[in-house]
Amino acid sequence: MSKRSLTDLPNEIANSLLEIGAVALQPNDPFTWTSGIKSPIYCDNRLTMTYPEIRDLVAEGFAAVIRERYPDAEVIAGTSTAGIPHAAWVAQKLNLPMAYIRDKAKGHGKQNQIEGRVLPGQKVVVIEDLISTGGSSLKAALAVREAGAEVAGVLAIFTYQFDSAKQAFADENIELDTLSNYTALIEAAVKLGKVAESDVATLQAWRQDPQSFGK
Repeated sequence: MSKRSLTDLPNEIANSLLEIGAVALQPNDPFTWTSGIKSPIYCDNRLTMTYPEIRDLVAEGFAAVIRERYPDAEVIAGTSTAGIPHAAWVAQKLNLPMAYIRDKAKGHGKQNQIEGRVLPGQKVVVIEDLISTGGSSLKAALAVREAGAEVAGVLAIFTYQFDSAKQAFADENIELDTLSNYTALIEAAVKLGKVAESDVATLQAWRQDPQSFGK
C-alpha cells in the first residue's frame, strides 16, 4: 500500500463500513448505548469479518501503518474479543508473532491475561476494532506494559474522536492510530446519501458533547 493510499485510507474504510452496515447513522432517531448515552451512530465493526475484501482492506491498512510508523514492532496483540481476528490477519501479513489480551486475567490455570508469548522488552502493537472512550484499549495496553513489554502503539479500525479519549492516550504516553474516524465517516455518509447535509451540524455536535445529545 502506497503512501498516497494511506492518505486515502480513512475515506476508503469509512465508505466500506457504511456500505456493509457496520456503521449506521441516525441523527434524528438516535441509538441508546448501554451506558445510557444517546448516540446518532452505532458501530459494529465485527461485520467486517464477514466480507473478505473488506477484512483484507483493514488488514492491509493496519499492516501499512505498522510498516510506516512502527517498523520495529515485534509482536501483534489483539484485544479480546473484537481485535483478535484482525490481529491474526495482520500478524500473518507481517510474518510476526501474534498474541491476544483478555480484559482480565483468567481465574484458573496459569491465570494469564495475555495469551501467546510476549517477552519483556519486546515492542508490541495492540490491535483494537473501535475507540470510544479508550478505556478498554488502554487497559489492554497497560497489561502489555505490566508484562514488561513496550507498547509501540494502539491501532484501531475506527474512532469517534472524543477529546477525552485523545487525552487518555496522551496521559499514558501511548500512540494511537486509526484507519478511519468520525470526521471521514460523516463526509462519506453525505456523499453516499446516507445522511443529509443538514444533519452534519447535529452529528458534529454529538461528538463535541455526547452526554448532552438528545436532551
